[in-house]
Amino acid sequence: MPDSLHAIVGLGNPGPEYALTRHNTGFWFADLAARRYGGSFRVESKFFGEMARVKIGGADVLLLKPATFMNRSGQAVAAMANFYKLTPGQLLIAHDELDMPAGAMRLKLGGGHGGHNGLRDIHKSQGEAYRRLRIGIGHPGDKNLVLNYVLGRANKADEDAILSGLERSLDAVETWFKQSWDKAVQQLHTSAA
Repeated sequence: MPDSLHAIVGLGNPGPEYALTRHNTGFWFADLAARRYGGSFRVESKFFGEMARVKIGGADVLLLKPATFMNRSGQAVAAMANFYKLTPGQLLIAHDELDMPAGAMRLKLGGGHGGHNGLRDIHKSQGEAYRRLRIGIGHPGDKNLVLNYVLGRANKADEDAILSGLERSLDAVETWFKQSWDKAVQQLHTSAA
């Protein structure tokens, strides 16, 4: 497949009980991209999730929401990447990030999984050279509260900050496809939080 094909994978957990949780902000990003660019998700069992196809900034972009639950996200990513012969550099993984305030957004190329189980599973098939959108959700302040925190719903102020950050992030992704990754990173990292 040509380098003009890319994939955005939003991480989250399937099912209505998880839809509004902090852990599903990657799904929120994929849904936002589908809405903005006219895509419709459909179940793709061979990719273990739901997929849509859109054009962003002239690039063909696959949007994937794995239905494997967070800890098995790598299964869906590997199936799609292998089928379309995508390199890790053609993948953007959107995921929640505890170590950043709610609404803070960062683009990153490569690196470790930082203890994130979805990224840990993706590392098994893709290595660490894929791109990420780190979606700040804040931290509850105590590691013993993390599980309930990520699987809970954000308060209104945090949710609004996250949604606003996702809009800015999608603007930056469009810049990536129209211009360059470096310009996208600069745009997102210098935009108002």
